[in-house]
Amino acid sequence: MSARPSNREREGERESEREMAFAGWPSMFQSPSFKVCAAQILLFGFLIRCMTSLHSYSGASNPPKYGDYEAQRHWMEITINVPVQDWYKNTTDNDLEYWGLDYPPLSAYQSFVHGLMMRYFEPASVALKASRGYETPSSKLLMRWTVLSSDAFVFFPAAILFVISYYGQRSSEERASALATLLLQPALILIDHGHFQFNCISLGLSVAAAAAVISGQELLTCVLFSLSVNHKQMSMYYAPAFFAHLFGRCLHKKKPVFAILKLGLLVFTTFVMCWWPFLSSKEAALQVLSRVVPLHRGIYEDYVANFWCVTAILIKWKQQFPIKTLARFALGTTILAILPSMVQQILAPSRKVHEKSILVPLLPATLLALDEPWIFQWLTPYALLSMFPLLRRDKLAVAYMALFFIFLLLNPPVFNDQEKAKATCSSWRQQLWLNKSRGFSLASMTMIQLSYLFIPSPASLPFLFDSLISIFAFAHFVPVMLYTNYKQWLVVADNVISTERHKEKKQ
Repeated sequence: MSARPSNREREGERESEREMAFAGWPSMFQSPSFKVCAAQILLFGFLIRCMTSLHSYSGASNPPKYGDYEAQRHWMEITINVPVQDWYKNTTDNDLEYWGLDYPPLSAYQSFVHGLMMRYFEPASVALKASRGYETPSSKLLMRWTVLSSDAFVFFPAAILFVISYYGQRSSEERASALATLLLQPALILIDHGHFQFNCISLGLSVAAAAAVISGQELLTCVLFSLSVNHKQMSMYYAPAFFAHLFGRCLHKKKPVFAILKLGLLVFTTFVMCWWPFLSSKEAALQVLSRVVPLHRGIYEDYVANFWCVTAILIKWKQQFPIKTLARFALGTTILAILPSMVQQILAPSRKVHEKSILVPLLPATLLALDEPWIFQWLTPYALLSMFPLLRRDKLAVAYMALFFIFLLLNPPVFNDQEKAKATCSSWRQQLWLNKSRGFSLASMTMIQLSYLFIPSPASLPFLFDSLISIFAFAHFVPVMLYTNYKQWLVVADNVISTERHKEKKQ
């Protein structure tokens, strides 16, 4: 059996991968000046978002409930016309059956601010009750600018902070590559600027929190991540990673109990400030919580690429088990899935924040694209594929294909030259195998999408292709989960080996 590669050998291989991955970027991203290059990337990223915004959106001209665009507009209408205490209550002015608020309070405050802007420029667009389904050209433009401005003021600065913090010691070209990878992530652009949502705010706050972790700013990390959770509950998937990492750091300090209490108090204070208008009574707080955590909807909706939806083809979870039982199942399986990653971070908290790769993989995979290029290149296409049915319903197929093409153009295979691969990496055979696998999977993915577009589903199986897409995408997510856990535990193994060698030298 061959010996396990040393840290130096693995770092050499990763460096070779980064060089090969970077080779695909256009020459404008290889400018010696990072500031000039960053400005170009920011401008190009904003332009791509503007172009995507010209396409359709969720529920366009589709009464009676329209879609997510109308939901966001309606929340602006409610928050500026209804008392804050009634934002999450069912009243005569706030019908919760019609896109009632179901995001945390910070998202409601964001809707309030944007609602004020909408009322200033076009009052009819947020008039109480009378504005339902309001879709004038001018109001659409204003709505699109609310997302564009949110992206520019939250996600863009967060991306720059992360690149400076994590890739600060790299070359200008590598930092530019990392920034472009973040700002041109097609899935984020399509959902926010095509479908219509404000994920750029919650994800931007999470990225900023990751940058704070890397910089050693633990207090700031707690505030930023708490704000992210209070903007969109989806960020809770990152919570075990941040908790385990910060908890592990605290345990390695001289006064661990004090460090833990300090961080806990700051998190508690941030949550209280966000929830303050709804803490007047236990009932008021529980009402908001019931809207934010709507267990009555079940553990999944639509055909998504997760374990429950994929296995529902064989096991009819919703029909065989009550919702409360399914919620316990989901909680238990989630804990089992993230437990190895959490234990590793508590034992050996690493500033490389690899732990988040195991939770909501797309954003962390993008953040670490230069360190783990194959994960980013493997994961992104199938994340896009999993959203394809939704985007097609929103008439965003053209935008989807355009952004997918840009992704493939800027992210060619890590090793596209066999001779160069041999010369630069001891594991070139494995890398070439990954390239062939990627090529085969992309070809299969293309066939599935073409079938979805042009071949009608059988009458007896109306959701055949939706199910096939979910299964195919999920099958590509599982290897990433296993691999990232393996990479994390190498950190613990390396620490043990280093400690033993240090003891031997002392003796």
